[in-house]
Amino acid sequence: MAFMVKHMVGGQLKNLTGGLTEEKAEGEKSDAAAQGMTQEEFEQYQQQLEEEKKEREAHYAQKKAERATIRTHFREKYRLPKNEVDETQIQQAGDDVVLPTELAKMIAEDNEEETHKQSVLGQLSNIQNVDIDQLKDKAQATLEDLKKQTENCSVM
Repeated sequence: MAFMVKHMVGGQLKNLTGGLTEEKAEGEKSDAAAQGMTQEEFEQYQQQLEEEKKEREAHYAQKKAERATIRTHFREKYRLPKNEVDETQIQQAGDDVVLPTELAKMIAEDNEEETHKQSVLGQLSNIQNVDIDQLKDKAQATLEDLKKQTENCSVM
C-alpha cells in the first residue's frame, strides 16, 4: 500500500517541482544491486541466461525436425501429400536431423514387414488355409524329381 501511495504522490510531486532534482529514491536500486550482485556478476549472469536460452531453442528445433522427419517418412510410406511446414523444419535443422534409435528400429521393423508382405511367400501366407511348410516340401520334392530325370536323360 505504501508503494502505491508513494508511486502516485511521488509522481505528482515530481511534476510539481519540474523534475529539477535527480535523486534516486531509497527503494529504487539497479538490477544488479537488487539481486545482490556486482555489475560484472550481473552481466555474466545475463550472458549465461542468454546462452541457456539459445541451447534450449536449438534443442527444441532439433526435436521439431525429428518429428517432422518421422511425419515425412509416414507420408511417403502411405503416399500422403507432403507438408511444406515439415520440410521447412527439416531444412532449418540442416543435416543434423537424426532419428532416435527406438524410432529408427520401429521404422526398420515396419520396412521388414512390408518387404515380407511383398514377397511371394508373404502373399501366400495371406491366403487362408495354405500350409507354407507343405508348399515348401512339395517344391523341394519337385526339384529333386527334376534333377533325377535330368540325370537319367540319355540325350545329354
